[in-house]
Parts: sequence; C-alpha cells; structure tokens
Amino acid sequence: MIRHLDMQKDHGNQRTRGFIFSFAFVGIVWFLQAASVIAADWPQLGGSPSRNAVAITAALPVEWNLGAIDRATWEWKGGPQAQNILWVAPLGTQSYGSPVVAGKYVLCGTNNGRGYLERFPKECDLGCLLCFSRTDGRFVWQYGAEVLPDSNQNWPEQGLCSTPLVEGNRVWVVSNRGCVVCLDLEGFHDGENDGPFAQESSTGPNDADVVWEFDMINRLGVSPRYMTSSSVTAAGDLLFVTTSHGTNEKGQVVHPEAPSFLALDKHTGELVWADHSPGDRIMEGQWSSPAFAVIGDVPQVIFGGGDGWVYSFLAERTATGQPVLLWKFDANPKKTKYEEAGMGDRNYLVAAPVVAEGRVYVVTGRDPQWGEGPGDLWCIDPTKRGDVSAELVVDASGRIVPPRRTFAVDETAGEQVIPNPNSAVIWHYRGQDLNNNGKIDFEEEFHRTIGMPAVANGLLVVGDHSGVVHCLDAATGKAFWTYDMMASIWGSPLIADGKVYIGDEDGDVAVFALSRERQLLAENTVGSSVYTVPAATDGVLYIVSQRHLMAISQKKPVPSSEGP
Repeated sequence: MIRHLDMQKDHGNQRTRGFIFSFAFVGIVWFLQAASVIAADWPQLGGSPSRNAVAITAALPVEWNLGAIDRATWEWKGGPQAQNILWVAPLGTQSYGSPVVAGKYVLCGTNNGRGYLERFPKECDLGCLLCFSRTDGRFVWQYGAEVLPDSNQNWPEQGLCSTPLVEGNRVWVVSNRGCVVCLDLEGFHDGENDGPFAQESSTGPNDADVVWEFDMINRLGVSPRYMTSSSVTAAGDLLFVTTSHGTNEKGQVVHPEAPSFLALDKHTGELVWADHSPGDRIMEGQWSSPAFAVIGDVPQVIFGGGDGWVYSFLAERTATGQPVLLWKFDANPKKTKYEEAGMGDRNYLVAAPVVAEGRVYVVTGRDPQWGEGPGDLWCIDPTKRGDVSAELVVDASGRIVPPRRTFAVDETAGEQVIPNPNSAVIWHYRGQDLNNNGKIDFEEEFHRTIGMPAVANGLLVVGDHSGVVHCLDAATGKAFWTYDMMASIWGSPLIADGKVYIGDEDGDVAVFALSRERQLLAENTVGSSVYTVPAATDGVLYIVSQRHLMAISQKKPVPSSEGP
C-alpha cells in the first residue's frame, strides 16, 4: 500500500466480424479458465481481473480464536484456546500485501522483519514476497528487494505492498524498487534457473527464481511516491500495471511525461504500450491497481488515476504501439478542491476499480496519513465512450475547460458547471439519511476510501477509512445499512459463503450476513492491524495481518513435518 507513519480518444467499434468472433471465442475460453481457477485458487488481488472479491466456497467459519501469541517475539503459540485455525505463519513487522492462493502455495508481501533468510538479518530493510506451503504454512521461498535510498520513492520498513498475480508456474509482482518482476512459482526448488534473467545473487532452495524484470524507474523515468504498490492483472499475453508515479517531497510532478499506465508482454517483459494521461495533474501518488473485463465484446483495462480520473483503454496490442482510450471519468464533483495535508474535498483513486454485472464501481480516497474526509462512490456504465463524467466545466463562451490539478471550475472567471449529456453515471453515493432525522450523521456519510467495494446478490459492500461499513443496492445505490467499526478500514471486504469479511486497523475482522438487513455475526481479533483483502477458497479463509498470515477453517489441521 502506501506510507504508514505510526509504526503507513474515443475508440470506434468498427471491427471485422472475424475479429469479433475470434476475440469472443478467446473471451469464452478465458472466462471458463478463470471460473475454474477461482473455484480452486485465489490467484490475484480480488481473486480475478474484475477485482470483485467474491469467492466460490462454502463452510467458512464465522468465529475463530488464534489462541496465544508471544507479544515479545510475535510467535504464534496456539494452545487449547485456538479455534478453527489450520496454521499461522509469521510475517515481517509491517504487511500490506494481500494473500493469493495458487496450487500448493500461498504468497503475500511484507517486509524483512522476520528474517527468513540468514544472509538478510532482520535489520536489513527489504521488500519481501514470501511463499508458504498451502497445507501447513511452512516457509518455502522469498523474493527480496532492498529499499531504495530515496524515502520519497520508497518509505522505510513498508515492505513489498503489491499483491502478486499467479498463472500456471509464473508469478508477477511489482517490487518496492519500482520493478515489475516475473518469478518462477517453484523458486529454486525445481533445481532450474529459469531465464532470461540468470543473475540471482543466491540460488538456494529458499530463494526466488527471477525470470525477467522491468525497471520502471530507470527505463521510463517513473518516480514513485512513497511506494510502488500496483497489483498487476493480465489478459491474454498482456500484463497491465499502474506505475505509482507521483510527486516529490515538494508536491511537484517532476516528470509529467513519465507514464502512469503500462501494458507489458507477460512472457518477456517487453513494453507494449504506455500512457501518461494524468501528466502534471497528479495530486500526490497513483497507488490504484488496474481491472480488466470484456464488456459488450470489447476488452477493457480500467485504471484509476492520481488525478482523480478513471481511464479505460482497449486491452489489446495496437498497430501504432499507442494505447487506445475508450472513456474517461472524473470521479470528483467539479466544485471540489484539492488542498495539501489532507485538506479539501477533491480526492484521487487508491482502490482499484471493480467490474461487476456489467457496471464499473469506483471509490475516491487519499493517502491514509492525511486522515478522514468526504469521499465518493460511483456506479458507471462502461459501454459509453469519450468523456463520460457526470458534469462538464465550460467557460463564459460555452467552450469546454480542460482539467486542472487541484480544482476544476473557476467561477470568478465566469466558468460554470453543466450536466454532461454523455454522462455514464448510473448512480452516485456520498451518504444517505437512513434514520430520517433530516441530516447525514457520521455513520451515514461516505468517507475517503482506499479499499475496493465487493458486489454479490445485488448488494454492494464497502468499508471507508473512517471505519464505516456501507451496504447498498448495487443497481440503484440505495443504502440499506451501515456499521461503525470504530477503527480505520484500509482493506476491502470479501464476500463468501453468504457472509462478508472485513478487517480494520485495530486487528478485528467483522463478519456480517450478506443481507439487506444488518446482521453482525461476529467480530474476531487477529492480533494486529489488517490492511489487506482476505482470500477464501476450498473452505479456508486466508487473512494477512501486520504480523501474520493465517489459514482459518473448520477443517482439521495437518501436522507440519518442518517448522516455518
């Protein structure tokens, strides 16, 4: 994720029939493959390219108990009080990477606070991707990247904040050093050094095997703000990445020409196309992750920008090597203003866009260090083209005013806001008066949000940074209920087995029934803050807290032959 200080051109639809048929066939194959993978694995952030964290599984526990944890060493002891715990694996001291489950393994990002490899003691500041046995939580291998010397680009001790993507025997992740890295899922356990990259400093059985890497800082002039944290997704042979390009310590975008959104060849790391749409309008950083879906026979990759706009591109190679913009959407009401140090009500996108039931859902937020503030939740029709924002800004002559960085409309110059006849807005949510007292109370207001919504059974659930969980009608935006968890929510909810799981900064995981009526089933502590998205598959719930990766299930634990 990001810094934590207290411990963080309109594309026509003219295509040949043959092309449409061929892509539709590929789309069907992709869908069938994805469905089968998701049923058994959880291979990326949100479980699928749509980023909609809905798991197909059953018999997940409502309650659990970790048992004893040694607070001096953070070692998990378990003991007789432990309930519904398969295994617990220790992580570093700060962990922001969500778990993914693939084949025999579970992977997540953290820092080097555990010191799994002897040559990297705990005092060595690394961003680490750790791989564990899915059966018993035994440590398998580690990818480590030393922290960058510039704290503005890589804040110390934050670890590796990207959630990896796994397909087959390949893992793709963005390191804390601004590199997109492809790894062999087996590490060096298979005794092979997969290439073309073959310069690993160590090839021991617990080391990661790098296949290729793409350095966005040195090759593209990208300057990450605090952390490179995008979680990649893929479609066909294309890998989609948000670069985390942002401002310097003075709040300036020093390289506005550097790209924000990339498509790479996932097999070779070759740059396919790049886009720098936000340019000098980036407010601070770009930590959102891309989503992908085929919508109306058109493959779209959807990015959230650091300027508060959402951008959708044709998710394909192009003859010119340039990206094709399908639509763009300003996720801020035009009369909002951005101010430094968390002030103002103009935001950007930190959470990934979510695609569900043919609609796109986006939420706005800020770096959590800037505290609370108002946010926006939008439901968008992704079949429209061009500027599909809710509103437009025109000058005194009626001409469209181009976007600005910190504000959109200058009313003193005669500019005004008008409705956009090409708007793609289905609904917009900033809160609702649920108790009919004539005002929007704190727990009825929608605040800045850095976690994605999740959509299932016609319901949308999302948590905001002020700690309020919201449940809405996914089609209309009507609010059904809210719940104040009394602690900041950074991560996204998981919907699985008719339940909603969502964690908070106090280290509690609330479990709700997926229902139009609020039904809090349980609140379970996991010992330390939860900044991540849970994963679930095959009757097992996986949660990453700041200190631990835990597998929670009503299944009987399998004894490990080797300690982690």
